[in-house]
Amino acid sequence: QVRLVESGGAQVQPGGSLRLTCAASGLSLDYFAISWFRQAPGKEREVVSCIDNNDGEIIDADSVKGRFIISSDKSKDTVYLQMNNLKPEDTAVYFCAADQSCWGTQATVDVWGQGTQVTVSS
Repeated sequence: QVRLVESGGAQVQPGGSLRLTCAASGLSLDYFAISWFRQAPGKEREVVSCIDNNDGEIIDADSVKGRFIISSDKSKDTVYLQMNNLKPEDTAVYFCAADQSCWGTQATVDVWGQGTQVTVSS
């Protein structure tokens, strides 16, 4: 069974850090681009960051540049999202997704994870 499983979500104070993990089973991430999306209450799902394991390309949304770092451990079929200097507006459910490239859309995603909640609040 092909699955992506996120973990690492939690409640944290503004300015804090979290590391999210996206672990794959049933597929090798070597040939996929893995994106992190987030969806805040009442808002549309948006892409946060993407890493293409085919060529190492990384794309970050402007809202997280300089704060979030995406990385990949191919030996573990795992992708991480290090989130630093978190802000209340980062509060959302975070999803990882596998696609053929970082230039696809939500409609072209092959596999979605179930999501993990991140809450930034004092």
